[in-house]
Amino acid sequence: MARLLLVDDEPALVPTQVRQAFPAPEHHVEVARTGADGLTRIRVRPPDVVLLDLRLPDQSGLEVFQEIRRIDARIPVIFITAARTADAAIEAMQQGAYDYLFKPLDLRQLQRVVGEALEVSRRMREPALVTEADSDPDVNDAIIGGCPAMREVYKAIGRVAAQDVPVLITGESGTGKELVALAIYQHGPRAKAPFLALNCAAIPENLLESELFGHEKGAFTGADRRRIGKFEQCSGGTIFLDEVGDMPLALQAKVLRLMQDQSFERVGGSETVRTDVRLIAATHRDLKAYCEEAKFRPDLYYRLGVFTIHLPALRERGDDLPMLVMLYVRRFSRELGREVREVDPEAMERLCDYSWPGNVRELQSVLKQALLRASGTVLLSAFLPTDLIPNVRVISPPPGVNRHRPGVTLSELEREAIQDCLIRTGGNRQRTADLLGISTRTLLRKIRTYGMDDPLRPSPLDDDLSA
Repeated sequence: MARLLLVDDEPALVPTQVRQAFPAPEHHVEVARTGADGLTRIRVRPPDVVLLDLRLPDQSGLEVFQEIRRIDARIPVIFITAARTADAAIEAMQQGAYDYLFKPLDLRQLQRVVGEALEVSRRMREPALVTEADSDPDVNDAIIGGCPAMREVYKAIGRVAAQDVPVLITGESGTGKELVALAIYQHGPRAKAPFLALNCAAIPENLLESELFGHEKGAFTGADRRRIGKFEQCSGGTIFLDEVGDMPLALQAKVLRLMQDQSFERVGGSETVRTDVRLIAATHRDLKAYCEEAKFRPDLYYRLGVFTIHLPALRERGDDLPMLVMLYVRRFSRELGREVREVDPEAMERLCDYSWPGNVRELQSVLKQALLRASGTVLLSAFLPTDLIPNVRVISPPPGVNRHRPGVTLSELEREAIQDCLIRTGGNRQRTADLLGISTRTLLRKIRTYGMDDPLRPSPLDDDLSA
């Protein structure tokens, strides 16, 4: 249940509108008529979001806001104001307020702004768990996995979190880069300050600069008042720039200056604005190649890449996949009102053999689709989407083996490659799977298929090789 606190002395209209926009039982709306009452409620039980009127009977909204920041700077505060007091609202934004709305309230705008603030609040407070195995379906967002590559990610987060330096997170789309950014934030020295995320690829180029740096009144058509950008609004906190590789070159120069001396000018302004933010960036692009193609500034790349964390693709994470499947099946089954508790072995095999180009995000989507089709307590292969085509991958033969021998099939070559790796690793199946680039589950299935229970049993091709 999301908890909203409205601090407003208006007796009926605004509380009614807020309760209409955020009905029970999904939301709980409390109302405080004075600033003192609101602060008491916040100290007793901090809400997820505060809606704060700028004009209160006992003190100004700005004074209340400053005290809220001292209590907990992570609470998003949205000011409610009349148009004539817009300057005070802008001042509040400079001090870190989340946003401001004008009376009379537009319900759609209220739902959008408060909904976004609730999501920001949730992400800041809900731990981005760094764990090797977590089967708790109540955990909405977590870094989960125990494969060697993920263990390296955990170590990297631990090494850099406490160091107030920029971090660049790389990896394919859908691998969980924002979760890593959240984990760095939550374990770092700015964990009690705000965390704001911005997707550089999702905002039109002509608006991105204003979103990041703000603009002055009259800076361009439609700029009817000053706007405070994310770098100014989040001073003292952490900014996460997702898909930074898609940022326009002209804007990259301004971000570089910000990283160098923590200062900038708003669009259309000449005043130098000082800030203090930690920058975490992420991209699925090859920024080094982009630099060579003059699509990304090398100096910014080197600034961002002071410390780089690479997230492995889901297909590279071995036995993490079955664990993630069971976790999401339990979670989504409950969310969608299904009773599925198990996954049929054939269905699991299909899931493990797929290449997952969309990574964890695609896995979640596929499982939701399957659960919507499911009946009973077992997730069957028939419930999976029909376009879930297995990844057909032939394991390359080991060095020294002629792959062009007449009469030798691909399956025989694959069996020999597995046999050779098993011998090299002394039968260690985890190391064998890592060498072959497949999951241990896939390795075990192929061992059974080829009848290779004894890892040191000779291959049927041995006779051909010795002949």
